[in-house]
Amino acid sequence: MSVLLKLTNVAVYVGDTCLLEPMSLELKQGEPLTILGQTGSGKSLLAQAIMGLLPDGLTVSGEIETFGKVMTIEERQALWGREMVMLPQEPWHSLDPLMKGVDQVKEVYRFVRGNSAETSLAMAEDDLGQVGLVGNGHKRPDELSGGMAQRLAITAATAGGAHVILADEPTKGLDVSRRDGIVQLLQARSNLGSLLTITHDVSVARQLGGLLLVMKEGCLVEKGEAANLLDSPQDPYTRELIAAEPSAWSDIAPPIRRASSHDLLVADKLTLERGGRVLFEGLSFTIKQGEVVGIVGDSGCGKSSLGDALLNLLPVSAGKLTRFHKNAKPYQWLKLYQDPPSAFSSSVSLGQLLDDLVLLHDIDKARIAPLMTKLKLPAGILERNCLSVSGGELQRFAILRALLLDPVFLFADEPTSRLDPITAKEVTQLLVELATEANCAVLLVSHDPDLIQRTCHQVIAL
Repeated sequence: MSVLLKLTNVAVYVGDTCLLEPMSLELKQGEPLTILGQTGSGKSLLAQAIMGLLPDGLTVSGEIETFGKVMTIEERQALWGREMVMLPQEPWHSLDPLMKGVDQVKEVYRFVRGNSAETSLAMAEDDLGQVGLVGNGHKRPDELSGGMAQRLAITAATAGGAHVILADEPTKGLDVSRRDGIVQLLQARSNLGSLLTITHDVSVARQLGGLLLVMKEGCLVEKGEAANLLDSPQDPYTRELIAAEPSAWSDIAPPIRRASSHDLLVADKLTLERGGRVLFEGLSFTIKQGEVVGIVGDSGCGKSSLGDALLNLLPVSAGKLTRFHKNAKPYQWLKLYQDPPSAFSSSVSLGQLLDDLVLLHDIDKARIAPLMTKLKLPAGILERNCLSVSGGELQRFAILRALLLDPVFLFADEPTSRLDPITAKEVTQLLVELATEANCAVLLVSHDPDLIQRTCHQVIAL
């Protein structure tokens, strides 16, 4: 069994500070390797170091051997697309915002694989059909849901036939059926090479099998065959990670006092269309102050669109929406985005963004530090911009920014999709506490029915 990728004492530094402790591993042909761990543990840094994509200011030490040869960054970059490919954590960073999805996949078959235009189009359409995007190939990325954009990015990235595939959180934001389909697609695409997957999803790690590495805070804590390690974990952190899966939670939503709780929003026979397609019709429900309401359904069924309509970001096609909180400011009806990079400017630091918020809304700056501690956000991230922190850290920062505005209604669109199970449980509990303590209604979208069932007072199924 040939070794396609070999790392010897690879470490990542910012200045003299070690972010990723020296690590050695081998990726063998036909043997999947999965790295499981908490948000911010250094998993993505390792993948970026392998590809030669580390952000400015970070350095790497150790040897990276690819296809039997120790290569420089430039030599590894020359293999992109044909021999090595990385699926980024954020699909928006890898897709052309102005090009139809089918054309983005077609171009790979046409210019990387060298097929004819007609054959490339047929193969692209077939690929999109395999990942549930039939009829959506003509859309631009901004016209797709977050889960659909993720599937498009994976399809385009793997179309070049690379032998080494590095997949960074490839299933985040996907419902269970789509998640399993993506795992099977990656397994099929890597059958002639090998697959290195970064994930915080224990179910994905179990499904992929092969060798499993568990990381925490830049260190390797446990290593072994996936099935054996997950069934009999030795390290306390691994056991904690497995126990934090939503299926193992107890119910965390406290009872609300419905008799004394006032209606905040009433939806009467709503119909919503998007892109000429009816997403749902005749939908009625009431949301009370302090209530946590869950929305479940397959990717692309209209969960995010419903939340946007409740915030007046999308018009409803029919029916009536009534809001009862007359004293709330417009900015207190808030949204936590599924893809947090779309909600932040990369031209300034996160600290500057907070300073602007404090100045604009006259917020007590002393509130920031306790909330950062509660959300496990290190003070150092305030010096970086949104592209220089992990996806999980950025999502927690988005929650921090929302909490500072004292929302009366918070639409949380997959707020834990980038977080490891331990942090996801803590963040979900924080949102539930917000609903209780601040009498704020929370509309929670998730593809995980176990999370919704154990968290919400009522559930809307689409």
